[in-house]
Amino acid sequence: MPKRGAPAEVNAGSMADIAFLLLIFFLVTTTIETDAGLDRMLPPIEPPENDVVIKQKNIFEVNINKNGQLLVEDELTDIKNLRERAIAFLDNGGDGTCTYCKGAKNTESSDNPTKAIISLKNDRETKYSTYITVQNELVGAYNDLRNREAQRLFKRDFVDMEAEYLNPETESSTKDDLKEKVKRVQDLFPQKLSEAETSAN
Repeated sequence: MPKRGAPAEVNAGSMADIAFLLLIFFLVTTTIETDAGLDRMLPPIEPPENDVVIKQKNIFEVNINKNGQLLVEDELTDIKNLRERAIAFLDNGGDGTCTYCKGAKNTESSDNPTKAIISLKNDRETKYSTYITVQNELVGAYNDLRNREAQRLFKRDFVDMEAEYLNPETESSTKDDLKEKVKRVQDLFPQKLSEAETSAN
């Protein structure tokens, strides 16, 4: 029996148990958000054995200066017209081998979607928001064309099919079916988006 006036003792063992249980609770229930990031095609690890010759007409050049102005194919262009011009380039089918292309078939523009490359260059002082806006418009051009072909082949939008395929909660049997369809549409309009930073003036 403690003496009168002596401080009461605290049972440290039970406090440690409670702290340990709280720690386990937060470890189990906490979820960590992960950013999806931007889908980009990286260069191969090893260079190809043979040099690949790319015709200039198969390259769609987009330049952003430090003031946020767009120079598309050496022409000053408004951002609202960028997607339309990119689609016209990708869907041109200039050599006549693309049976699904609906473009102008201009012999001075891209030969085939599989050969078409979009080159995006920016100044070091370009605003990040401007760069992302231009990026979104170019990726949107690919998605619009892929949606068109997915509707023609599978009666669904490509972006919906891809989102379902990438969803971890999608059943494996459904994923197997979607994998082939997504790959087929991607091969019709492969995303060849080259990005580089120009030197500051």
